[in-house]
Amino acid sequence: MPFTELEAEAAATNGTVIGPDRTYTSLPSEASGRSAVKLDGAGQYVEFTLNAPANAVDIRYSVPDSAAGTGISAPMEISSGGAKLKDVTFTSKYGWFYGSYPFQNQPGDKPHHFYGETRTLLGTTLPAGAKVRVTLPSTTATPWAVVDLADFELVPDPAPRPAGSLSVTDFGADASGAADSTSAFQQAVDAGKAQGKEVYIPSGTFRLTDHVVVDQVTLAGAGPWYSVLTGRSATDRTRAAGIYGKYVTGGGYKGGIRPYEAGGPSRNVVMKDFALIGEITERVDEDQVNGIGGALSNSTVDDVWLQRTKVGAWMDGPMDDFHIKNSRILDQTADGVNFHWGVTHSSVENTFLRNTGDDGLAMWSDTVTDANNTFKGNTVVAPVLANNIALYGGKDNAATDNVVADTVTNGGGLHVGNRFDGVNPGSGTDVQGTVTLARNTTIRAGNADLGWPFPIGAVWFDSRNSTMDKATVNVTDTDILDSSYAAVQFVSGTTKGVAFNNVNIDGTGTFALQFNDPAQLSMTGVTAKNLGFGEPVYSCLGGSLALTQGPGNSGWNGELPATYCGEWPKPNYDHGGTTPPTSPPPTGPTSPPSSPPADPDLAKGRPVTETSHTQVYDAAKAVDGDADSYWESANNAFPQSITVDLGSVRSVDHLVLKLPPATAWGARTETLSVLGSADNGSYGQLVASRGYTFDPATGNQVTIALPANTGTRRLRLTVTANTGWPAAQFSEFEAYGS
Repeated sequence: MPFTELEAEAAATNGTVIGPDRTYTSLPSEASGRSAVKLDGAGQYVEFTLNAPANAVDIRYSVPDSAAGTGISAPMEISSGGAKLKDVTFTSKYGWFYGSYPFQNQPGDKPHHFYGETRTLLGTTLPAGAKVRVTLPSTTATPWAVVDLADFELVPDPAPRPAGSLSVTDFGADASGAADSTSAFQQAVDAGKAQGKEVYIPSGTFRLTDHVVVDQVTLAGAGPWYSVLTGRSATDRTRAAGIYGKYVTGGGYKGGIRPYEAGGPSRNVVMKDFALIGEITERVDEDQVNGIGGALSNSTVDDVWLQRTKVGAWMDGPMDDFHIKNSRILDQTADGVNFHWGVTHSSVENTFLRNTGDDGLAMWSDTVTDANNTFKGNTVVAPVLANNIALYGGKDNAATDNVVADTVTNGGGLHVGNRFDGVNPGSGTDVQGTVTLARNTTIRAGNADLGWPFPIGAVWFDSRNSTMDKATVNVTDTDILDSSYAAVQFVSGTTKGVAFNNVNIDGTGTFALQFNDPAQLSMTGVTAKNLGFGEPVYSCLGGSLALTQGPGNSGWNGELPATYCGEWPKPNYDHGGTTPPTSPPPTGPTSPPSSPPADPDLAKGRPVTETSHTQVYDAAKAVDGDADSYWESANNAFPQSITVDLGSVRSVDHLVLKLPPATAWGARTETLSVLGSADNGSYGQLVASRGYTFDPATGNQVTIALPANTGTRRLRLTVTANTGWPAAQFSEFEAYGS
């Protein structure tokens, strides 16, 4: 990238360094490097020393929200050598979300998405060694401001209008941003297609209130620091600035195809050298308010700056040969890039992403397979939700040569999974072929999700929709550094065919390897050191873990076949050298306790699997101790099951099943049976199928007695009917005994 990034916590300051801290909903947890500087007094500053010449800066910051949730704005001063260079504004208008998904802007619990970015040309070129100070001049507008980092850049002069090109101003576009330029842009790109001419966006700010639909045209600016698109409709929140390809009729735009956008995909489009800095302040998944969207085949996005849109680029195929490169994607309310469905032979390369509200880079084969795509050479920092890079289903896809850092919650650094709607064997969209994860580096990746009973690894695999057994997944030449919890994790269902070769694990909060659910894999040249817990491998699987070892492993393999099977330890980042710490294990036992645990619910916080779930209502919410959260299976797909692993064979005498206590959950009857297994191999019926009525008037819960002396490790509920909703539903699945 053309900039040099300087961290505030490493700069001179008279403010207060906050962090490091990886705790979700804390300000440092979302900071680059998990640390930043807080300024809470007039005149406090952060002073950066340039290590290369620069004439521009992009500052990542946070200021508090307003009581109404609409944000505040505060002036900040940039100076060098005692001379003021520029005033900039820090605003929380585009951040500060609350609660669980779907998020809302009204202040409440679980605040997150704290940071934003602002950029400015400095008006002069400063030499290497110059000192640049960012100062909070007053606490009148804001009681505090946090500075995370500054990206300094030497921006070239604006690119001139190409000979023979059309300009959007020829068609009435207003470079001052005062008038709506949507119609002028549409006329310009339509004329460019008809005449075979490039369309130029000169320096200026152009306000768009709807999509501009492009096909067989080049749309080029003077550079992303000069040619800026922005805006959204004042009367229709579903319409905002965006450059879109035509949709395939009946295709992936699930919100309904606008008539003038049908008939795609668009082809032979080039977008380059401009910025689209949007005005999106909320996340509403149905709204098509993305920076780039639709279907674009044989097309390229090059050196484009996308900021403050919902998704930087949400691509609905079928489409082929689409490439994003050399670009920046910042401050999204949802994903950075999502190849949503039917995207083939496409890539994102050499692109920088930071502060996305969901996955940084994702391929999601939602009913139509994504195939032969690559995420290559990208940097993905601080996705506020989900993964840095994720491959949900798909065939012959790859993520190579990327650096990913600072996962915040609900995901890890690199993820491959048969999960989310539309990813299943029936439609052929599950993980297939050869999946390549090569030459990647993860830094401080993985997290302890508040909604799941176990932490997520830096590199992890999830087979909750179906067994992952149709692909070879090669993880090679990879550095997994300073992981927040485990370096590698397998969870939810059975995952097969994963091969690790030449993988360096250096620094973890807990384990090197974490096996929640059955796995079949091989490891060669996998080394681990500086682990946060004294035992390097977590597994309660016994023979359900099939791990083939090649030569060159160290730091973890001496523990096999013995593994740790207890409660989740707290992360330890003080590794103190090159050997695992010798501190005692956590309080969790490795065998059944001789007396009841402090919390008598044997299922609380235990690993759990499901046959399916809808949206974010996954099985972990049924064992989280919170009766207001719940698991819900896919609709109209009975029978559905949920299975809890108690960790070892326990004597269970009764179950308590709950639905949320709110009166909005009307009375309903779920027909279910209870099965148990001591070894996860064979399940026997403990309670025959019958109907159980949940009534909010009596607490919306039922108790099911089990046969005397029931010894089981895994408990399974199988639901065949629900009178209140066409899916299985439980907010809590509790087991009691000893």
